[in-house]
Amino acid sequence: MKYTLLPETDIKVSKICLGTMTWGKQNSEQEGHEQMNFALEKGVNFFDTAELYPVPAEAETYGETERIIGTWFKKTGQRQNIILASKIAGPGAYTKHIRTTGFKKEAIKEAVHLSLKRLQTDYIDLYQLHWPERFTNTFGIRGYKHQSSDKWKDNFYEILCVLGDLIKSGKIRHVGLSNENPWGIMRFLEEAKNDLPKMITVQNSYSLLNRQYEVGNAEISMRENVGLLAYSPLACGVLSGKYINGTDQPNSRLNLFKRFVRYSSDQSTEATRRYLNLAQQFDISLTKMALAFVNQQPFVTSNIIGATTLSQLGENIESINVELSSTLLAEIEKIHQEIPDPST
Repeated sequence: MKYTLLPETDIKVSKICLGTMTWGKQNSEQEGHEQMNFALEKGVNFFDTAELYPVPAEAETYGETERIIGTWFKKTGQRQNIILASKIAGPGAYTKHIRTTGFKKEAIKEAVHLSLKRLQTDYIDLYQLHWPERFTNTFGIRGYKHQSSDKWKDNFYEILCVLGDLIKSGKIRHVGLSNENPWGIMRFLEEAKNDLPKMITVQNSYSLLNRQYEVGNAEISMRENVGLLAYSPLACGVLSGKYINGTDQPNSRLNLFKRFVRYSSDQSTEATRRYLNLAQQFDISLTKMALAFVNQQPFVTSNIIGATTLSQLGENIESINVELSSTLLAEIEKIHQEIPDPST
């Protein structure tokens, strides 16, 4: 395993982060425990979760993933060996069963309290805002269009004050963002200059099919030392090639949940086919090529991988040992130039 530091901290995290959003829906509690055991044996010490998980979010399964992690902590006594990240859910149509108050002071305090209880721990190493309260272009929407109906009021300062209090109390150690855009990241960074906590990471989708992060956020990562925690590096499994090869199973994610169409466009399919052919030319699996591409980006702090089977998890983790040549990277760029960001 390779390791790096969470920006501006002395906290060492594995370059591969274990994603958990299938536990409690696609994976049982036992399978979640097996994945954590396996990942830890392979040197993965960074786990990412959220109060929202598992996904798709439903009232019946709210908080179940965190609960599964908590029972593993209690069973194994491994909490001190894990860097743990979680998130508070932002407002949205599919989170009304959680709360409708956004990131108000009491909402943040409640969310942290409930996560700590489910996780059976006294602290969370990295606490993230799952997505912005304001209307903006996230989740596969390429361009920003201002909505006059947006009643959001600037509350960056207030949010950081609450998070600062939670840091002082020892309940969280550091803070980060998720599904955020350049304007939001920079506003939080500006407010942090008022002796408030700095957002040290941003968790956005990033893959061969979605390199939108490079357009504006990558420069912020490099110049402001805000690390990307890349999620969906395999585009919901599309970049394994299984949907093109016909090796997908009825319980594969896109077969179970038809609402996840972000990576199912004709352009995404064509781009995936080209990347698959390219991987075969260089005698490497598409999975490892796609993950290694993310691993090698200088603005990536950790690559969040997820799997429903131990065999998938093993291949995903093994990508850390793959180094893509300059020749292969140049061929990837050719495809990207011809079909840029097909999933956005």
